[in-house]
Amino acid sequence: MRRALLPVVVLLLAACSAAPGPGASPPAPEGTTALAVEVVLGGLDHPWDVVRAPDGTLLVDERAGGFTAVLPDGTVREVAADLDDLNAFGETGLMGLALDPAFTSNARLYSCQGDRDGEIQVVAWTAAPDWSSLTRVADPLVGGLPLNTASGRHGGCRLEFAPDGALLVGTGDTAAGAVPQDPGSLGGKVLRVDPATGEVEVWTLGHRNVQGLAVRRGTGQVFSVEHGPDRDDEVNLLRAGGNYGWNPDGDGSYDESVPMTDPGIPGAIPAVWSSGAPTLATSGATFLDGAAWGDYHGVLVIGLLKARGVLALRLGDDGALRQQFAVPELDGTHGRIRSLRAGEDGAFYATTDDGDGDDELLRVTPRS
Repeated sequence: MRRALLPVVVLLLAACSAAPGPGASPPAPEGTTALAVEVVLGGLDHPWDVVRAPDGTLLVDERAGGFTAVLPDGTVREVAADLDDLNAFGETGLMGLALDPAFTSNARLYSCQGDRDGEIQVVAWTAAPDWSSLTRVADPLVGGLPLNTASGRHGGCRLEFAPDGALLVGTGDTAAGAVPQDPGSLGGKVLRVDPATGEVEVWTLGHRNVQGLAVRRGTGQVFSVEHGPDRDDEVNLLRAGGNYGWNPDGDGSYDESVPMTDPGIPGAIPAVWSSGAPTLATSGATFLDGAAWGDYHGVLVIGLLKARGVLALRLGDDGALRQQFAVPELDGTHGRIRSLRAGEDGAFYATTDDGDGDDELLRVTPRS
């Protein structure tokens, strides 16, 4: 059974970090703001995402099914929810979460999840005031996202709200060659969804497997994070109608030897950051804002699965890469990092993804 853990703050210096994973990033510049890492909750199994409600409650989901709330006083509560139709296998299951911008008044949130009908769906829920339960209110809000029914591979699925109130949905290509360049498919895309009606617009295409979406505050810029095949994980600055160049259609097969951004596609938009070889398995991402973050103010931080850590990217006003480095306190110290979410409490939250009931929800703050 899960239980709340006594807060344990681990202040780690780069010199004592465990050995970094493959494709390790450059170390943090000397004098970079030190961070504190606190274990908020343990005993989780493949937690996929976390959101922080205005009252301070943290809601985390697990890929195989289930929601858990950590209340502001530290109480841990299993959240009842109807997940009887959840299809969890391979890389697909209960995945991305997002809180409605009007959550304080409507108690509404969204999940992206595999369904037994053979598709991936976005479902809208309302939360009970005491976080004892979630109730479906749009079932689904969006259906018809493709699912690889044989393996669950490349199911996406990240949710984030755009500055104008549209719900963004990052999807995977389901390891099907024609999908990412097919404007009639919802796979391998970033979608804009009206959260009130479920109306869907294909915003960008040519993606492999979108694992992260991050909005840069005050700019309107939205960045996607996705996995490459054997090289070139990418961070992309999204533009309406943009094609990001993934085209693995090998005469009906799934040809992963092609480049992540195919220069043969007219107007294909290059990534603002690429891992090169080997891949790091980039995942969830968020921007850090506020003077308390010191050197991290304005930096995009990205969870790394294979490389088992967090990558920091400093980007120019135009989105171009200025600097990259590994966050030392999370470099090989807590395993695979799946999701990162900035809270309004001056912290960011991370979920680990190693399985076997050993995963954690972490709270990361600037060291005072």
